[in-house]
Amino acid sequence: MPVPLYPPARPSQLEDHMRRIAGIVANAGAAVLVTDPRAKLLGHLLSAQCPALREVATPAEVSRPGGTPPALPHLKAHDIAFLQYTSGSTGNPKGVVLTHANLLANLRAMEQASGVTADDIFVSWLPLYHDMGLIGACLGSLMIGFKLVLMSPLAFLARPERWLAAIHRHRATVSAAPNFAYELCANKLSDADLASLDLSCWRLAYNGAEPVSPDTLARFAARLAQSGFNPTAMTPVYGLAESSVGLAFPPLGRGPLIDCVDRNTLATTGIARPALKIQSGQQIVTCGRVLPGHDLRIVDAQSRALPERTQGRVQFRGPSATSGYYRNPEATAKLLDGDWLNTGDLGYLAAGELYLTGREKDIIIRGGHNIYPHELEEAASHVEGVRRGGVAVFPATDPQSGSERLVVLAETREKDAATRARILAEINHLAVDLIGLPADDIVLAPPRSVLKTSSGKIRRAACRELYERGELGGQPGATARAPWLQMLRLGWAGAQARSGRLARAVGGWAWSLWAWAVFATLVPLAWILIVLAPALTLRRHIARRIARSALTLTGLTPAVTGLQHLAGSSPLIVVANHASYLDGLILTAVLPPRFAYVGKQELLGNPFAAIPLRRLDSAFVERFDGARGVLDTRTLETRMHNGDALLFFPEGTFRAAPGLLPFRMGAFVIAANTGKAVVSVTLTGTRALLPGESLRPRHSPLQVWVDAPLIVPPDDGWQAALQLRDAARRQMLARLDEHDTIDA
Repeated sequence: MPVPLYPPARPSQLEDHMRRIAGIVANAGAAVLVTDPRAKLLGHLLSAQCPALREVATPAEVSRPGGTPPALPHLKAHDIAFLQYTSGSTGNPKGVVLTHANLLANLRAMEQASGVTADDIFVSWLPLYHDMGLIGACLGSLMIGFKLVLMSPLAFLARPERWLAAIHRHRATVSAAPNFAYELCANKLSDADLASLDLSCWRLAYNGAEPVSPDTLARFAARLAQSGFNPTAMTPVYGLAESSVGLAFPPLGRGPLIDCVDRNTLATTGIARPALKIQSGQQIVTCGRVLPGHDLRIVDAQSRALPERTQGRVQFRGPSATSGYYRNPEATAKLLDGDWLNTGDLGYLAAGELYLTGREKDIIIRGGHNIYPHELEEAASHVEGVRRGGVAVFPATDPQSGSERLVVLAETREKDAATRARILAEINHLAVDLIGLPADDIVLAPPRSVLKTSSGKIRRAACRELYERGELGGQPGATARAPWLQMLRLGWAGAQARSGRLARAVGGWAWSLWAWAVFATLVPLAWILIVLAPALTLRRHIARRIARSALTLTGLTPAVTGLQHLAGSSPLIVVANHASYLDGLILTAVLPPRFAYVGKQELLGNPFAAIPLRRLDSAFVERFDGARGVLDTRTLETRMHNGDALLFFPEGTFRAAPGLLPFRMGAFVIAANTGKAVVSVTLTGTRALLPGESLRPRHSPLQVWVDAPLIVPPDDGWQAALQLRDAARRQMLARLDEHDTIDA
């Protein structure tokens, strides 16, 4: 299962990057990391912190000739195609599960909405570890058949004009980029760069992955008009990894549609009322209509649908939607709202088109107003001396008052005190103009201080964390860590992780040896005492006492729930799941000493096991000879009529892999024929304690669940047995953190 990852981009933020990547690798349980040769050292540092990571290799190493290619699995539409980890602008990255069906549905819907055909030419510098570049450009080319011209993201960032030159040279009709790329071109390119360009071929200029700025759209269109760029080609779109990539596209050939709403009304009431004066209005760009075959709605905090022009939470559903986050049930529960998915964005609908107003988690509430950071960030980015896109606005807790403060982090190269004072004053004036309040703190930091995701989104929560720790560049006493120092810290963290694993491994082996010593001492003693004891009741009490002693000495005493269901002396049948050779020992220790085990006939061939089992009045059944099996069943029915209590492992065997195996019918047929109740007992932790045929026990917490008795249904014998079997199976599956192998 492939997992695309993004490489370190900023040496000054190496530790932060590696922490995030380590979280992804650990969550995915990745075994192999394929990376650029220059990043191989970082990969080895990563493997020290991620035990599952067995190999760090380069593309050349994994494609070396002469190797044996892996056997390709037989895939189905709903198998996982890959995990797309979200960029984590508001938290830790989460692995979005995308199936082949999700991807194909999204690509087909985008094809229908965009009108892209095999005759189109797509130029892309978007990285292939991000959904826009990987799905929209690369997989779109493979499915639709258009020509794809790939550029390195670094080639674009070093010289933005290369992107436009590639569109000109290849006569590209389609290209896509986040808003910052259009802003960069509008502001950084000279007339000489644009003089030789003919961009009249460009009919779809997708703008997505981050908030779309109305000012950027206007500046780009005006700046590129001399090169033949058609303003109607600019196409703001909306998507997210949870919808594969795309979710909303505008009508073809229309160009950007901008809504101007009353800023104060939107902030205080959530109503997107058109502004009477453009000067006092807030401009919001539409992302278009939801893709064909998908649904979009705006809801309030109670998931009630809201009318048009009312701001709320944006939800969607459709065939492109993920089933959830990989190995993250808590985040998945927050994502899903019935059959709808929460995008985490706020917005409103007008004439059926989506207008985004901000991220739900990024809203700052001050003086009864909802403050949307991106509007102030966009305005502050245009202050002379501030780096474009290098502004983050976030709330921070005041340690003295405990109240929230409004913080503006702005990157600048300016050193002159007077210039910095001017920048501070201008940003504060903008804050008052836009939100009616001054900022509580403005931090002027060196370039690359604002933390961003792989797609260029601002990580406001991470910036806030650094600010509250006093580690932001520009804060008093804060200093940037040199890359070599970060490497040293990463190496030290890796050494600590390895030392911890070594200590745990040594401790684990020491406990395993102690457990073997305990068992080697007590098992022969139990064998002798059970063989020599004259009475059955005494023999069963001896077995129970020694089993309990073994568990106590090894620290394995299980938690037991529901033991009252086995009180009394009436005959009944106990059925237990089977996951380990130690299941019998644990049940002997915790259950009342009145149950006779029912085992397979093959055990009689092992005298060491057969002799004490016979002395404990165990019963043995034939599994493969049908006629003999019928006789054994009648014998057990007679024992039940005589007042015995029997214990079965209906799975008949066990295996190392988790999963509840199919049940044999013997115990349930006997219960149905004799009218005796069935009690299901579920053991958890024993598979981890002694997995499969392993001879090495590993310490594991144990739990024994005893459920309420199942009364025999008033049906004929076979139907009653089937109902008892299914009911017992449901009880066990409800307790087990394992799947049902019958469904699999």
